Formats: sequence, structure tokens, C-alpha cells
Amino acid sequence: MYDWAQFCRTKGAVKLHLVLDHDGYLPKFAVITDGKVSDFEIARELSFAPGTIVVEDRGYTDYEVYARWTEAGVFFVSRLRDNALFEVLREREVTPHGNILEDQIIRLTGAPDKCPHPLRRVVAVREDTGEILVFVTNHHRLAASTIAAIYKDRWQIELFFKALKQNLKIKTFIGTSPNAVKSQIWTALISMLLVRYLQLCSRFGWSLANLVALLRMNLFTHRDLMAWLDQPYAVPPDPHDDPQASLAFS
Repeated sequence: MYDWAQFCRTKGAVKLHLVLDHDGYLPKFAVITDGKVSDFEIARELSFAPGTIVVEDRGYTDYEVYARWTEAGVFFVSRLRDNALFEVLREREVTPHGNILEDQIIRLTGAPDKCPHPLRRVVAVREDTGEILVFVTNHHRLAASTIAAIYKDRWQIELFFKALKQNLKIKTFIGTSPNAVKSQIWTALISMLLVRYLQLCSRFGWSLANLVALLRMNLFTHRDLMAWLDQPYAVPPDPHDDPQASLAFS
């Protein structure tokens, strides 16, 4: 049905590569590709302002990109691949009885020409599961525990996709052509952007799910949207008292 969405012999797939801005958790960059496009191919297209901290999973590992970001003053925090080759240049002091096991300055030896800059390797243990996590970053000033906490906050992008699928019903596609599928995904992202904006504008303590649900219920109710956001349970005004609205009821 989706023969244009190349993935494997029996399945088609599309992949949404997304950059989520931590400030407001709003999408900053998105591109839709077929399922065979590697994550690191998209990483090469990304550009960020100096001082930005990019948090990414191992799928976006690209040593040339790491070097380019370092030279541009852009920081990154990622998981270090299990097969990565490196040499330890210096051991940094680790606070005892914490969740940080190792904090090292390293140089990648598997591809020294691609990323000659010294990087930082942080080994931490998850306090809830005991899992050992190994991070790599080019940020040398933050505490090792902060590096681990920054990567932990990457889970917000998973929550974003969960909210997208649950609240905007992007579970099935209404068409099978590339334009139909991509239009539906872009529409969902635009809708999420608008709903997030309304949530940030409101003085009422909305959860995203409640806001989406009540917006659906009030689609055909004539009332001021911004006033309703702050007082959603107030009695709707009588539309006949609005001279402009009376045109719609004549």
C-alpha cells in the first residue's frame, strides 16, 4: 500500500526526524523521510546557534558532525556506542556515593581524523533500574551529574510523540500517497504547535489532553477563545447580544 515508503520487503515506513526545543517543548525542526534514511544523514543538515546543547540518541552518532558542532561552539550530549574506540587522556574526580561512576576526558581513536577534539565520557547508573549508561559530550564545564540529567530530560521527546498520537489521533492514515501521509503528519504537528501555544497563553492550569478534549466540545460554540482559555467553565455569552454574531443567525 505504501510502496514509496522504502523500509523492508514486507513493510513500508516513514520516519519523522524532529528537533524539540526544551523551551516550551515545541518542534523546532522536522523532516519526513522514508524508513531507510539514516538518522545521521539528517543530523548533517542541522544547524544550531552557539551555546546550544543538543541531546540526541545513538542513532545520530556522527563524529564529523561532533567535530563541526564543537568548532561552532555547539554542545552535544549523547550515548556512546558500545563499539566506540577511544583512549583516556585524563580522569576527573568523581563524587563518592553518587550515581556517577566515571568521568573521563577521552580522544576517539576509531576515527581520529573525523573528530580530533577531546571529548568527555561520563558513566552513570540509573538509580531506579541499576542500568549502566555511558554518555559522550563536548561540554567540559558542567557537572557529570548535570550531563546525566540533561540526557534524562531527552525523554520529553518520547512524551511529545506519545501526546501527538494520543491527542491528535495520528494512528491511521487517510490516504496512501506520499502527499497524503506527509500532509497528515504536518497537520498534526501544526495542530500540536497551536494547542501548545494556547496552553502557554492560558492562565488556567490546562493539561494538554483536557485542552484538546474541551476544544473539540466547543468547536461550534460562539465565544472569545482567549477569554475561554482562562475561564473554560464560565457560562457562554448569548450570541444574540453580539451585533456581529447576529449576522450569522439571521
